[in-house]
Amino acid sequence: MKPFQLHLYSLAMLSFALIQCATAGQFNLVLSVGDQAPAWSGLEGVDKETHDSGQVASAKCVVIAFTCNSCPYAVDVEDRLIALSKKLTKVGGALVAINVNTIDEDSIEAMRQRADEKGFDFDYLYDPSQKIAKAFGAKTTPEFFVLGQDRKIVYMGALDDSPDGKAVNHRYVDAAIDAVLGGKTVEVNETVPIGCRIRFARTRGR
Repeated sequence: MKPFQLHLYSLAMLSFALIQCATAGQFNLVLSVGDQAPAWSGLEGVDKETHDSGQVASAKCVVIAFTCNSCPYAVDVEDRLIALSKKLTKVGGALVAINVNTIDEDSIEAMRQRADEKGFDFDYLYDPSQKIAKAFGAKTTPEFFVLGQDRKIVYMGALDDSPDGKAVNHRYVDAAIDAVLGGKTVEVNETVPIGCRIRFARTRGR
């Protein structure tokens, strides 16, 4: 590569890096707090119905939880998900849980069995294309996104500060919900999500 071409290439890479920094959060490489949340459509639920983001359009607050059956961190959060769903239902909000892993333990059939065993009362959706997780920049299970009524992201990261739920001191998602409903600013709007890595399908390089 000639010096002039190298200079142009370096400028292009620097510009790309600056754009990435400007559009990504502290711990999320795709989205920032304040961004419009990606929409979803055509996702199969454990109720055997097809779901899209328009079905929660009237909710005052929406929590998206990327989760699965196979991750022990996700299993540890299940009872807290049920409690969160009940809270959201009472205040006119909605919880939407999405699984994108494609191993047998995380199949839609396995999801239905798990939802029945635990008595999930929220949408538990399956996206084998994994596109929605990539659109949100989700990397772990569980990982949470709180959306305001305008469907902009007000919080993203962990549910709380205790992965196994045995020593919770700060309930990040609950605090974000309360702030949204109270018309206040979310004080802690991004944390590091802790859990298993989402099993993204590997793609061959060209």
